Amino acid sequence: MTSIKDVARDVEVSTATVSRALRGLQGVSEETRERVMESARRLGYVPSPSAAGLASGHTRTVAVIVPRVTQWFFAAIVQGAEEVLRERGYDLLLYNLAGDASARHRVFETSLLTKRVDAVLVLSLKPSPDELERLAMLGRPVTIVGADMPGWATVRIDDQEAAATATRHLLELGHERIGYIGGATEGVLDFTAPSARLAGYRCTMQVAGRAREDDLEADGEFTVAGGREAARTLLSLPDPPTAIFAASDEMAIGALRAARELGVRVPEDLSVIGIDDHEMASYFDLTTVAQPAHEQGRVAAAQVLAALAGEDWSPEQVILPTELIVRRTTAAPVRRARRRGR
Repeated sequence: MTSIKDVARDVEVSTATVSRALRGLQGVSEETRERVMESARRLGYVPSPSAAGLASGHTRTVAVIVPRVTQWFFAAIVQGAEEVLRERGYDLLLYNLAGDASARHRVFETSLLTKRVDAVLVLSLKPSPDELERLAMLGRPVTIVGADMPGWATVRIDDQEAAATATRHLLELGHERIGYIGGATEGVLDFTAPSARLAGYRCTMQVAGRAREDDLEADGEFTVAGGREAARTLLSLPDPPTAIFAASDEMAIGALRAARELGVRVPEDLSVIGIDDHEMASYFDLTTVAQPAHEQGRVAAAQVLAALAGEDWSPEQVILPTELIVRRTTAAPVRRARRRGR
């Protein structure tokens, strides 16, 4: 089996230089680094991550704590982060909470992260004060994606403004009764987006002089199935909305299915808008407020890598832009009498 000594002998440098070159550390010229990498490939040398971690205190692994990896938004962030980490020779260690409070406790409140990772990315969770203290005690770079946490490195969009953009679009088209499909604003995972997007909808409606109606707000659980059921509830009201703003594209897609099942034409009878620009949004011609989910992962990974490289780095709060993309699921409302056939 090829050892680090074999690579050092082949390149005619010390084993310490080989180790630094393979780990991407400073103090090695680019020419020497390339020679070491070429020799390691040619000789078939594969460094042991555990041995490297014991020797250097670094594991070249970054933990990503994700609420539900099966949902498109979280998967897109993870993919973006993994691309950047892989380019720099780091591995990604995924902790999928899957909506389980005990899993969150196991990750944050125990020593699970200690000595296993060099940095941590937390996706769309707002850590409690105790959890923030635990993260600080790790002594490792931490970036929080999708939450506003002063004093911590964060990457996010302005969720409230994204919701306001979607709601204003429907108001500007002439809609007055606008239904909202969102998610629970309280729960064991403490997502930040549901409450911010609900606030954006409510504030925009209030500014437009629209009185709040609880019946026009429904919980779609941020899933396609949940959006379908929530839309069926809204469309069954005695005076149904002429437009629905869903706080995610997946719920908006569910709303489109409900409309089709109920014989409600989109956009003639009902306008539907979401947030995300999900990979299926264009397939459904869905109007949406696009957010750069993939880029959020890349930026977050770059942040922790900059800290690990010892660059001049301080926690930065990055807010990425969103964009209204108008497709074919929104239009001006038809006259109410004609729409209801009365």
